Amino acid sequence: MDCQGRHLVGLDLGTSKVAVVVGQVVRSGEIEIIGVGVAHARGLRRGGVISQAEAVESIREAVEKAELTAGTKVDHACVSLSGTHIMGFNSRGGGALTGANARVTGDDIRRTLNAAQTVSLPDGRDVLHVLPQDFVVDKERGIRKPIGMNGSRLEANVHIVTVGSTTTRDIVACVHKAGVEVQELVLGLLAAGEAVLSSDEKELGVALVDIGAGTTDIAIFERGFLWHTAVIPIGGDHFTNDIAIGLRIPIPQADALKRTRGCALSAMVGDQDVMVVPALAGRLPRTMARRILSDFLQSRAEEMLHLVRDEISRAGHKETLNAGIVVTGGSANLEGLVHLAERIFDMPVRRGVPSPIGALADQARDPSLATAVGLVLR
Repeated sequence: MDCQGRHLVGLDLGTSKVAVVVGQVVRSGEIEIIGVGVAHARGLRRGGVISQAEAVESIREAVEKAELTAGTKVDHACVSLSGTHIMGFNSRGGGALTGANARVTGDDIRRTLNAAQTVSLPDGRDVLHVLPQDFVVDKERGIRKPIGMNGSRLEANVHIVTVGSTTTRDIVACVHKAGVEVQELVLGLLAAGEAVLSSDEKELGVALVDIGAGTTDIAIFERGFLWHTAVIPIGGDHFTNDIAIGLRIPIPQADALKRTRGCALSAMVGDQDVMVVPALAGRLPRTMARRILSDFLQSRAEEMLHLVRDEISRAGHKETLNAGIVVTGGSANLEGLVHLAERIFDMPVRRGVPSPIGALADQARDPSLATAVGLVLR
């Protein structure tokens, strides 16, 4: 089927922003970014809806901005799911092959994957993804493509991602009320990985750390597949709150100061480097050392990165991340964060930035848009 000209849309619902990215399939089969729309998120927190009316309005605003830049109507989208309601775990299941010394067929694989996902879930949870990792034919392990192999029993190792039923229904309802059809629901980490990870990194072993405003999401890939997911309830908003409290300034000014003058590693800030700090209404701005701001940020960044390191160790992958760590999400732009992470993880760390093509590629080349771009590329 000729897909040239077809539009693909990614909708990422975050705590601080709603992002819509529009892609178009061109003659070469590649996807060009032709539209980007970003709106301040209202009514959303940590992957859930806290005000449906405000969330719908934020989605509409982002969609309208994307339509304006793309010059086309946005009426469908792949939508990301993220936040504290996401839970992932590994499972294994299988069964006997039909006939003596039978060859594995596509039907056998489908039955085996169904068996691997037959697990008991708590009330209020739904399966979002069943992601194959590898297969076992009789006693032969680590098989990626078992079709055509002879054996008597086939088993599959899978990673199952589950979501909160109510949370997911609320998100879908908001998107529909904004006039957009939900084509597919996708784990945000999978989409972000599509945008910022190479196939070599996934093969060698890599941890993707997506630092959003409300949470920090972790995905570990090895041998080309997803083996572990986790969510830590600390994100960029915690950095902002620390600044607001420590410097006694309003949240919007604290966020602006974080973005323009923040550094997560105090050693990178010069002794003579000063900044102007806005004040509460009726008070005069102050001049102070930039290192004071850096101290707040480094303390929170160290806490967050130590929690990520502990999660990787607990999952048993500390020694298998041969490609190191990739940090993405809006807070990945914070100066000094990569250097601090290298100290804490004692392994290579890089910032994950999407590399799209098209007229708006530069606008989409930002870690904060990794998930939205990945939804289009996958």
